[in-house]
Amino acid sequence: MDLLPYWRDRERFVVFDADWGDGAAFSAWVEAWRGDPRRPARLHVIAIARGELPGFRRMLPPLQRDPAITLDLLHAPVEAALAQLEARFDAVHLHGLNNAGSGFARALARLLAKNAVLHADRLSAQQTAALAATGWVFDGAQSARYASRKPFAPIAPAPQRRAIVLGAGLAGAAACQRLCARGWDVTLVERHPQAAMEASGNLAGITMPLLSKDDNIASRLSRAAYLFALDYWHRLGGVGEAIEGARCGVLLVAKDAAHAGLQRAIAGARTLPPWYAEWFDSEAAAARYGTLAPHGAWLFPQGGWIRPASACQAMLDACGPGLERRFGVGSVGLERSGDEWRVVDAAGAIIAQAPTVIVANGAGASQLAQAAFLPLTRVRGQVTHLDADASDLPPNLGLVLCREAYLTPAFGGVRSAGASYDDDDDPALRMSSQQQNLDKLRSMLGNPAIGIDAPLRGRVGVRSVAPDRLPLVGALPDPAFPIGAERLRELPRQGGLYALLGYASRGLTWAPLAAELLAARLEGEPLPLETGLADALDPGRFQLRRRRGQSRPA
Repeated sequence: MDLLPYWRDRERFVVFDADWGDGAAFSAWVEAWRGDPRRPARLHVIAIARGELPGFRRMLPPLQRDPAITLDLLHAPVEAALAQLEARFDAVHLHGLNNAGSGFARALARLLAKNAVLHADRLSAQQTAALAATGWVFDGAQSARYASRKPFAPIAPAPQRRAIVLGAGLAGAAACQRLCARGWDVTLVERHPQAAMEASGNLAGITMPLLSKDDNIASRLSRAAYLFALDYWHRLGGVGEAIEGARCGVLLVAKDAAHAGLQRAIAGARTLPPWYAEWFDSEAAAARYGTLAPHGAWLFPQGGWIRPASACQAMLDACGPGLERRFGVGSVGLERSGDEWRVVDAAGAIIAQAPTVIVANGAGASQLAQAAFLPLTRVRGQVTHLDADASDLPPNLGLVLCREAYLTPAFGGVRSAGASYDDDDDPALRMSSQQQNLDKLRSMLGNPAIGIDAPLRGRVGVRSVAPDRLPLVGALPDPAFPIGAERLRELPRQGGLYALLGYASRGLTWAPLAAELLAARLEGEPLPLETGLADALDPGRFQLRRRRGQSRPA
């Protein structure tokens, strides 16, 4: 399919390919894009692919090559994928649809831009008729133009690409990088003198996906975020190279025979590729890991640990000249001024001003009047630092060990264990939380002698946790909740104010994809997630739940 006559001088051009195959069509379009001086500023290709794991997967190019090209691979049947997609197609390449029926035509029509073009190969007469019924006018058997008279939604004006990001932890640094990659000018505002001094300041954070027997929303979101993060950290220079850490694998140990039975049921419910997750029953686990996993264990071979501050630094370094950093500003507030927001310090002086503000300061969001209504809980987490050479610890297998607690491989002479979940935000280390961590570690490792005389060493951070343990990604709703709203799109929002919050203890997994999702929304791009999953992260979801609860008859 030759796209050159259609994409020239466009700001963005979106192509849908019904069959990724070996990627040959994508490669050809990329080469044509590179060679065309009148190419669109951004090329976005969305393709149906046969994958081992279901769901949408966004692929980003290396930073130094073609940053204006984005590829989404949709691992789902064509009709189901189109039904969960938010995009506008300028061109459509239909092939490989021999067994697809014709129901996809209606789902496709919902996603078409005005005057979209189509190239078809080996469509059945029924499929061609279904496409014609939705507004395609064919010129021969293989090409068509979309000529429907339906009202098209007006094209949103290009955003003013100026934003303020509050918070220089994982959430804020990822937001800066994904916006700067799209040409935005971003001012990063941080109350501390440097990045990653709150919850993102721990020596080690763990990366691994969640699993469930029914592949629920949390598991699907976790899978999408985890896979995107694996690619993203590699794109920024690699874990163990530009980013301190190791993709050493995570061993999630079954607690007892009953827990092992639940994990076996998950393993039996679906076939997971071993590069993603592999279940070892008690015999196999004992043969491979000895006494560390007597009841069985999951191995996540691509998981591992990362020092969050090094990830933050890599993201901020990748922003280039579009980023302005304002550190050490102390506590701040937000004020609306015409069509823009002002960030002001404790004395009322203006620190920064822009039409868009992204609240990404974790537990600190509760101090902002515009975000204080969000149902986020501040949860204290204390990590215990243990001497890497302690004789009571198991040998360093190079894996992260997990159950109720985790134990990392050695880094800088320290192995990190934790972290506690405490219902307060006391920043001081305390012995009770240390004992909580050590008790969990003793139980996991079956060694009551671990850390008996361990000195009180570690770090305290405060997490931001939502009631459903999912992040908040998107436009902040107006706290003056309207009684009549029943859908997310009906909720009034605080114009220009967005959230990246509630990552709990999984910031290294959530931060990259959450920032990508928000940046795509701000730009009016195709979303990197199924609409149902994106909606599950909307900050307005709690207002709707409260409204629905109030509307039930007594």
